[in-house]
Amino acid sequence: MTAEISSGYFSSPFPRRRSVAVDVGGVIVGGLAPVVVQSMTNTDTADVDATVAQVAALHQAGSEIVRVTVDRDESAAAVPRIRERLERLGIYVPLVGDFHYIGHKLLADHPACAEALAKYRINPGNVGFREKKDRQFAAIIETAIRHDKPVRIGVNWGSLDQELLTRLMNENQDRGFLLTAQEVTREAIVQSALLSAELAEEIGLPRHHIILSAKVSQVQDLIAVYTELASRSDHALHLGLTEAGMGTKGIVASSAAMGVLLQQGIGDTIRISLTPEPGGDRTREVQVAQELLQTMGFRQFVPVVAACPGCGRTTSTVFQELAQKIESDLRRNMPVWREKYPGVETLKVAVMGCIVNGPGESKHADIGISLPGTGELPAAPVFADGKKVATLRGTRIAEEFERMVADYIERRFGRSEAFDKAAAE
Repeated sequence: MTAEISSGYFSSPFPRRRSVAVDVGGVIVGGLAPVVVQSMTNTDTADVDATVAQVAALHQAGSEIVRVTVDRDESAAAVPRIRERLERLGIYVPLVGDFHYIGHKLLADHPACAEALAKYRINPGNVGFREKKDRQFAAIIETAIRHDKPVRIGVNWGSLDQELLTRLMNENQDRGFLLTAQEVTREAIVQSALLSAELAEEIGLPRHHIILSAKVSQVQDLIAVYTELASRSDHALHLGLTEAGMGTKGIVASSAAMGVLLQQGIGDTIRISLTPEPGGDRTREVQVAQELLQTMGFRQFVPVVAACPGCGRTTSTVFQELAQKIESDLRRNMPVWREKYPGVETLKVAVMGCIVNGPGESKHADIGISLPGTGELPAAPVFADGKKVATLRGTRIAEEFERMVADYIERRFGRSEAFDKAAAE
């Protein structure tokens, strides 16, 4: 059974891939649940203060699952304290432990860490080597079973199982090189994920406790690998372009790759793996993930602000500054507004810079303003619900429009005291 992806803007021509639903600390990943946004800290997990602060910031920005590195005893010992501190702050975001090389030992030596985490992430390429590989993999899976935790089996081509890759390369050579080396590598990535999931199930991990990922750093490779993985498995899939890069390069590459897959109904949870700029904000990756899903019409996180790009008619920077201010205010206030104003994330605001498209675009928005461009009369008509409701003039146009937006939100989305009382009863 399939279902069309619903959105406020369009219906996807592709059916949503129906995967096995996985409960990650109360957040459902897979099935036909909305695509989940997640992120990862870059603090030293052993530094409890810094990690708690960053998890809180990521969660406030909209991250629904947050992953932390668990690479040594000190970080494993810190996880329960981090969980406790977050809960004292009223933050119950699921924490995922990222384990490499000695995950089996850390989970065994720190049962409180194993219990505090909502999910474990392991990489079959470096969970162990040679004769230790299956034994150490099994130990992690058995710990997950004991604590009733899901596991993400995350293959990464930077640490791909070399024994599997070598075997497939040799088989390809014996068949006369029917596939390119790139195609064999893609197949090795897919097989590594599927074989590891099969082994985990044989050990006893339920299918509804398994999420798969296959991280690569090139757009076409990611599309090819996940398309194949989705056709051969019904496991929930985590999407992410690994080592995507910094700034616009990382944003464009991640959006291009994941946009194609999401449009085809592939992907149950996503992370935008941006390299932070020096001194940059880690929450940027959360905002980009939200904007990707919202722009494609799959989810709605914050009100949409439509603003024109500017041209020779719009030499004034007023509309640019106002658009930026409105968008920043909306995003900053959303954590509170989601509770106070149900449905506010569907709001559409327009901030336009001249009379060419300004009035028309403002009418299409819930509330919009058309600022005067070069040579136009110093008047700014404001439209609400398609009707002109005011004309602003003078030097305080921006402040007056901000107040009108706040009043509109209160009037349209505000709940009455009677409603709140009835809901409480």
